[in-house]
Amino acid sequence: MFDFEEELRKLPDQPGVYLMHDASDAIIYIGKALSLRKRVRQYFQPSHDEGIKKKQMVQHIARFEYIITDSELEALVLECNLIKEHTPKYNTMLRDDKTYPYIKVTVGEDFPRVLFSRRMNKDKSRYFGPYTSAGAVHDTIELINKIYRLRTCSRVLPRDIGLERACLNYHIHQCTAPCQGNISKEEYAERVNAVLDFLNGNYKPVLRDLEDKMNAASAEMEFERAIEYRELLNSVRQIAQKQKVTNTDGEDQDIIALASDDVDAVVQVFFIRGGKIIGRDHFHVRVGTEEQRGDILTEFVKQFYAGTPFIPRRIMLQEPVQDVEIMEEWLTKKRGHKVTIVIPQKGMKEKLVELAAKNAEMVLGQDKERIKREEGRTIGAVKELEGLLGIAGLERMEAYDISNINGFDTVGSMIVYERGKPKRSDYRKFRLKTVTGPDDYGSMREVLTRRFLHGMQEEKEINDSFTRFPDIILMDGGRGQVNVCLSVLSELGLDIPVCGMVKDDFHRTRGLYYNNVEIPIDRHSEGFKLITRIQDEAHRFAIEYHRSLRSKSQVHSALDEIEGVGPARRKALMRRFQSLENMKQASVEELAQTESLNRQVAEKVYEFLHRT
Repeated sequence: MFDFEEELRKLPDQPGVYLMHDASDAIIYIGKALSLRKRVRQYFQPSHDEGIKKKQMVQHIARFEYIITDSELEALVLECNLIKEHTPKYNTMLRDDKTYPYIKVTVGEDFPRVLFSRRMNKDKSRYFGPYTSAGAVHDTIELINKIYRLRTCSRVLPRDIGLERACLNYHIHQCTAPCQGNISKEEYAERVNAVLDFLNGNYKPVLRDLEDKMNAASAEMEFERAIEYRELLNSVRQIAQKQKVTNTDGEDQDIIALASDDVDAVVQVFFIRGGKIIGRDHFHVRVGTEEQRGDILTEFVKQFYAGTPFIPRRIMLQEPVQDVEIMEEWLTKKRGHKVTIVIPQKGMKEKLVELAAKNAEMVLGQDKERIKREEGRTIGAVKELEGLLGIAGLERMEAYDISNINGFDTVGSMIVYERGKPKRSDYRKFRLKTVTGPDDYGSMREVLTRRFLHGMQEEKEINDSFTRFPDIILMDGGRGQVNVCLSVLSELGLDIPVCGMVKDDFHRTRGLYYNNVEIPIDRHSEGFKLITRIQDEAHRFAIEYHRSLRSKSQVHSALDEIEGVGPARRKALMRRFQSLENMKQASVEELAQTESLNRQVAEKVYEFLHRT
């Protein structure tokens, strides 16, 4: 159970993105915050009001999570990426990626230009961004053109050199006029390289130059020029904020970082697809006191990519791992294309790894108590049951239930819990074949016999959940249900402990029935809560299956009673005539013109519709 008060207390006073989940664990809202602590807390304050829509959203929040960033600007871009990926229900005032501008340098041209762009195309140009302020981007492009005097025209150079006169920018000293041949291609390229250097983050020389010019203009009492330099200076400072949450190379890559202490470790993975962080996940790893960080990462990379279907082109790690060449070869073979493992040492890639590491440290520090509570609810609860029953090693538990309405459409359910948690991939449904009428004992006998016979016959099928027998069987009931199960196991020569979950007259669990003795259980213990969850889950799964069968049996058309008319022909008839009444007005010839119908079937349809 998600403890809101506890989790709200743990919120960091840092910028980041928060994700709200509903009871089905779907993401229903994503937002950004300068302070996660202040912003997320606001949603749960009675006096806080952001309108009906947000109030409705808060009512559906079952849990929340968050990703910390280094600035609100990074949080905003990450928020945009995550919203586009997950399309949460309550993020309706969403702006598309095109609202975020890029700076485009057309390095594929002989005389490149610096342009404003709303999208990042797959061409030979270099893109920087996205940025959150279009005004700052325009100001920076203007600044670059003033300092480096690059062309802004669309002339095709060098083909058009000398064909037309130089434009106004040349005369106001904002262009070197390569269209007139006033600058060589090599000298122009040096200016472009300086621009790329600036856009890659080396903006200190420009800032220093602008500050000197601003101070000089102020000293000469040319205040208008000083204000102009000051505004450009502010624009450069704003645009210079690193956009670590978006990578301009547009590649698929994973960022992996680790935080650890003596007994636990958390590995954080950021998923970058198409150059943007679209999500993250963290994994808890139990480690030994002597285990090195590099060894932990090595084992994690092996296990994680052995099970994940998608492998990116590049994997960036916090620290070196063992056998890099072999691992790269293995991953390349799995992916079908070259995969590289790198440990960034500087620049934006290193910042991305640092961001992942910071989030891993946060999870490790703040989730310890939650992990302990979760273990108490799961592993701790199982150990309580082991103590009550005197049985050790109860890792896998199976529970069964029967559902019917007055004996019709009887079904059985099998649910599986491992280490105190449901393992839904191993759940199974049974539609009764030999039992008719309201016979719970007979129905349970059939379900158990089919389950264990299947497991005994298919032992070689390693991936079949039936081949894994439980460490204990939990029956929804007392002596009667337990004896039915023991009888089936005895007939099949199996020795598995069987325990009944006994309920009182109000249908509430009151104890356990084991070895012909009813064992009382503390209603406030984790073991009792686990038993209750197992009972409820077995009942829910059986009822859900029974409900689905009932709904299917009710979806029935009168046309199904006609010999030779199956689902395909029924659909074809309904598509053509829209209703039974229209169909009844049609002649045999008109019916026969329906797709997939021949005259013989058309005659049967006609006869059926015109029966008195």
